[in-house]
Amino acid sequence: MKVIFKEDVKGSGKKGELKNVSDGYARNFLLPKGLAVEATSQAMNDYNNKNEAKAHHKAVELQNAKDNAALLDGKSITLSAKTGGNGRLFGAVTSKEIASLIKEQFSLDIDKRKITAPDIKELGSYSIEVKLHTGVSAKMTVNVTQA
Repeated sequence: MKVIFKEDVKGSGKKGELKNVSDGYARNFLLPKGLAVEATSQAMNDYNNKNEAKAHHKAVELQNAKDNAALLDGKSITLSAKTGGNGRLFGAVTSKEIASLIKEQFSLDIDKRKITAPDIKELGSYSIEVKLHTGVSAKMTVNVTQA
């Protein structure tokens, strides 16, 4: 009997998965406990529609990431920081500061964990990478100047 799992069942299937299981297992365990539904034509239509919607959302998300990458790629941002007498910064420039600058200048909300930057502890120009989606990233330049 074909069933569509509504919950994860250890050893049998994951939520949203379509699988062929034995009739007794389905009738005596999965269906009465509400862990799965029988794969009727209406349930299959719902299953296919959900999968199509999921694929569409992923495609839209990927396209948005590519558009944002095109907007950010090759751009530079300037950050001013306090320095000591020898040109070294008090502390370091963090990815949180870089993310807030990107939000100010480009109106994009970037998670600080998605920014890969070297240790920025001196004045100068640094190359960073912003990961926007799986396989989609943008390279930017951070210019650190004296405040």
